[in-house]
Amino acid sequence: MERPYVLLSCAISLDGYIDDRSDEPLRLSGAADIDRVDELRAGCDAILVGAGTIRADNPVLLLKSPARREARIARGAGPDPARVVLSGSGNLDPAARIFTTDAERIVYVSSAAVAAARARLAGAADVVAAGDPPRIGAVLADLAARGVRRLLVEGGTALHTQFLTAGLADELVLAIAPLFIGDAAAPRFVKPGQFPFNPGNRARLAGVTRAGDMAVLRYALSARCADARAGTPG
Repeated sequence: MERPYVLLSCAISLDGYIDDRSDEPLRLSGAADIDRVDELRAGCDAILVGAGTIRADNPVLLLKSPARREARIARGAGPDPARVVLSGSGNLDPAARIFTTDAERIVYVSSAAVAAARARLAGAADVVAAGDPPRIGAVLADLAARGVRRLLVEGGTALHTQFLTAGLADELVLAIAPLFIGDAAAPRFVKPGQFPFNPGNRARLAGVTRAGDMAVLRYALSARCADARAGTPG
């Protein structure tokens, strides 16, 4: 299957959580890490999130840096990466910020829900059937056909779990915030599952950098990652 290069990105606490259980989204990243993520986004053709992320965080997913937007335009790309949402039901609020700001918007839904989702999101996004239930492989194949070569997956938990357990991620970037959540019921980076990386098959550490008070770990997950082929840290 032809597919984009898939990069997973997530900020987590020292105990592996991505949020607490309060009504407001928990900001794990400081200014330096937010700028790092902006740079990462600028180098990708599309950003994918799950429906839960849209409902919980209401992100806009646009670049913050005018200079990075201008650089994308100079190389013939749009000013911002395409924004992509995976939603089984397609039950998304058309007033969500992702649908009311400029940039290409694509929503993948189950085949059974596509008609209702198109009616709900008419004019707000291109709604595409991705199987019943939606299949990650179908999403990646359609994005590749649209010219997406590099895809940034920003979660949430269910989406990261699906990509990792399916072996469809090429690179993982984890930013570690120097704090603990300490609540077993809070959302974690991934759900339980059968992952290709385990005690007998360890993921390869490709690089360690710093963003303010956060450690940023890069892991090569496939041979498509140049750091994995080179055999030396990037």
